[in-house]
Amino acid sequence: MAQERIQKVLAEQGLCSRRAAEQIIREGRVKVNGHPVTLGDKMDPHQDILSVDGQRIYIQRKREFYYYMLNKPRGFVTTTSDELGRKTVMDLMEGVPARVFPVGRLDRDSEGLLLLTNDGDFANLMMHPSHGVSKLYRVTVRPRATEEQVVALSQGVELDDGTRTQPAVINVVTDEPERTVLEMTIREGKNREIRRMCEAVGLDVIRLRRNAMGAVKLGMLQPGEYRELTKSELNALRAAGIRGVSRPKPEEAAKKPARRPAEGAKRGPRAAGSRPGARPTGRPGSGKGPARGPKKPGSPRG
Repeated sequence: MAQERIQKVLAEQGLCSRRAAEQIIREGRVKVNGHPVTLGDKMDPHQDILSVDGQRIYIQRKREFYYYMLNKPRGFVTTTSDELGRKTVMDLMEGVPARVFPVGRLDRDSEGLLLLTNDGDFANLMMHPSHGVSKLYRVTVRPRATEEQVVALSQGVELDDGTRTQPAVINVVTDEPERTVLEMTIREGKNREIRRMCEAVGLDVIRLRRNAMGAVKLGMLQPGEYRELTKSELNALRAAGIRGVSRPKPEEAAKKPARRPAEGAKRGPRAAGSRPGARPTGRPGSGKGPARGPKKPGSPRG
């Protein structure tokens, strides 16, 4: 049997994404045949004994993959377990017939669309920075965002660690004296990126919800509910990850500065293409998909 990289084996067994597997290998938590391994080591999945944190991992020869969308409420931690005993997103996934894990993360105070799967390759495709799958957020900030702040966000800002964000697509949805509601589309996946971007220009995020990832939208899924991805949604995400294209490139959209509604005007969310009074920097997204209720867990295969 040909040998395989250990991080690939861990991901294929649904324990975590490949990037997370690389991290726990670096931390010395993975052993093969009782010996610690290093990143890049290989193993024979059919003969070698694999363990993580002292617990043997039994390699399943054939796996059935599952892909879910969860509307994560605020107050839940995006992890499979929490040493502090806080509520995790896994508490919301009752009835799922396989051990799944989150694809990326939303912080505890954020809400919205979160993917979960037991397919490590799919998770890596979605999360790896080089694939650039777009993510659409509805962000409420205080105080009122100025034109200069909106333009800075769209062009990219320097974060607290010295790194600079890629250009983003920014639409002003609601403009009030004390707050602004923005739709922000980014392609990166830095830790707490949206909040840090806003902090970099002097804005505080008071609510953050992810409405879409690539062509997949949250739609009518209620907070705390989940459903399986459809075959077409799964194919669209994979295609976006492979091509790195699911929306207009932020670099191109950022060439046009964001416009805000007329002074004092309020704008609620409208369907794409019906936003009078403002010219968005890129293709707008309403974050509303077709009405779908959560389905009982099944087993679509990718």
